[in-house]
Amino acid sequence: MGTGRNSSSQDTKQRLVDGVLEVVRRQGITAVSARSVATAAGANQALVFYHFGSVEELVAQACISATESRVALYRDRFAAVTTVGELLSLGREIRTAERAEGNLALLAQTLAGAQGSERLAEATREGLDKWITEVRTALERVLAGSPLAELADPDGLAHAVSTGFLGLTLFDTVDPDGAEQAVAALEQLAVLVDVLDGLGPVATRAVRAKLRKSLS
Repeated sequence: MGTGRNSSSQDTKQRLVDGVLEVVRRQGITAVSARSVATAAGANQALVFYHFGSVEELVAQACISATESRVALYRDRFAAVTTVGELLSLGREIRTAERAEGNLALLAQTLAGAQGSERLAEATREGLDKWITEVRTALERVLAGSPLAELADPDGLAHAVSTGFLGLTLFDTVDPDGAEQAVAALEQLAVLVDVLDGLGPVATRAVRAKLRKSLS
């Protein structure tokens, strides 16, 4: 009997998570309340507090779990990337798919809510970190041996690219053409990096020497 109760409890919690995700994606963070979530989940609003303690905690846990499930879908794709160009191409694909699913909007909405909530700020950081980890690992791999390896900071670049794509989601709503130009500019830089990686050994040494000199 205990197993049945546990299963029912987990089912209810998942329905509440799904319910808050639906509200955030369709109406935004300001529309979230125990009542709106319970209505979307088809549950009693008292169960929000029973299972999560607060609406804020429910939003935080939903953001983290939803992001993890989406990142997991692309983990093998990140692992297969061999060039910066391929990484940005994958990023464009992910941005298109996640925007259609409403998942980038979810992070953007929790980011908006985080301005007045440390718990939501923590959850947003944790959600973003899941994407940043995959991008950083891919960058470390594709930049290894590149003339830019001594200059590039994979961790900083991973943060810049991941948060940049999130920012472009917000920018899309006011200037979609500008957002597209920004992505295209990143892809042009990726072409430059890939060209540098394809240089012969003599040219590569010359580039490395020039970069060292500029950093000294």
